[in-house]
Parts: sequence; C-alpha cells; structure tokens
Amino acid sequence: MLDTTRRATIHRMVMEKHVCPYGLKAKDLLEREGFQVDDHWLTTREETDRFKAEQGVKTTPQTFIGGERIGGYDDLRRHLGKPVADPKATSYTPVVAVFAMTALMALAASYAAFGTPLTLRAGEWFIAFSMCVLAILKLQDVESFSSMFLGYDLLARRWVRYAYAYPFCEALAGILMVAGALKWLSIPVALFIGTVGAVSVFKAVYVEKREIKCACVGGSANVPLGFVSLTENLMMVGMAVWMLCSGY
Repeated sequence: MLDTTRRATIHRMVMEKHVCPYGLKAKDLLEREGFQVDDHWLTTREETDRFKAEQGVKTTPQTFIGGERIGGYDDLRRHLGKPVADPKATSYTPVVAVFAMTALMALAASYAAFGTPLTLRAGEWFIAFSMCVLAILKLQDVESFSSMFLGYDLLARRWVRYAYAYPFCEALAGILMVAGALKWLSIPVALFIGTVGAVSVFKAVYVEKREIKCACVGGSANVPLGFVSLTENLMMVGMAVWMLCSGY
C-alpha cells in the first residue's frame, strides 16, 4: 500500500523571468526529509492567481502532505519541527560573521606577509579590517544608519551631519591603518570617533538603561546596542593608543 505520509505535493511559481526562491527551498527541504515530491509548476501570473483563489491563500508556494494543506515555506518548516527565523528578533549573527571573517583575513594576510599567521601585525590588521568591514555595512545604506545612529550618539544629536560622516571616517581610519600610512590622520580620527562612540553607548546602555538597536553593522540589523558597539569603539581607541605608544 502506498505510504501517502511520505509523499508531498508542492505548487510553486516557475516562470520564464521568475522562479520563486521559497518554492525551491520548500522542495529541497521536502526531499532532504525523505519525501517523494510531486512538483507542480505555476507558469503564468494568471495560473498563479487562479490557484491562490481556489485555495483561499495569498502566497505561494503551497505544500500538501497526505492531502492536507501545510502552507508556505515557513509553515512547512514548523510542520517538520524546524526552526523559523523571526525577522524582528535581535541577533548577534551579523557581528559574529564580521569579526570571524576579519580575524581569518588578518591571519591569512599575516601568513602571506610573514610566513606565519600568529604575529603582532595580525592583531593590528584584525582591528583595521574590522573597521573597514563595519564601515562597508554602514555605507550600504547611510540614511538608515544615520537614523539609527541618531538614536544614541551624543555628537550626532548636536550635529546631524556627523551621523553621515561617521562611516566615511571609520573607513578612512581603517584603510590607513591597514596600509600603515598617514598615522597623523588615522590616529586622531580613530581616537575621536571611538571615544565619542564609547561614551555615547555607555551613557545610553549602562546609565540610561535604554534598549535600542545598534547601528554598528548598518541600519537594517537587529543587533541590540550594548557590549558589541562599545567593543567596536574601544577597539578603535585601543588601536589609536597602541599606534601612538609604539611609534607605529
């Protein structure tokens, strides 16, 4: 007798100029879970709209298992006991990704330059690379970053243009520190923006006890303001002080 519990039917959009990514994900998930999949393509907008009207749903893909409609991709994940990401939930994943990659980049650069990954220069490059990557994330959408940054930065609240200048200043200092050039410029820039940022974060989080989002990885992230942003600023201050004291 045919085991219908291990058979699934999926209706998904597959058009000449658009293939639904969630349909592909749903099909892949079902196959990885051991289901035999009857894959039904909705190849035109009219066919898609007709299917949604017939089923009384607003989106595709739609998955059916054993004749029962499960729903879209997130519904399927829940049905199979898989976690579903909450787009509004706070997460440190962007920060972990940035610092993990910049650490590996620094080790790789040290190995290429000196034949070993474990050098003092690797530590310096790690901070400089981190500044550059964090600046990239902010520069992707300066408007969103500035709006979030204005929520807590003390100087930006007095001079709004500073919120727009900040990511460019961080990028400039980071690039110069990677190159080891123009330290008369990179040191004061890093020292200034790092000190102002650290004081602002400390006041907002540890004095005023506010729960707001951090702009450190751009304006669209859900990273909570606190230790991470404080660390970013203290890293810049520490790097600037180190360069001053070591005659870098």
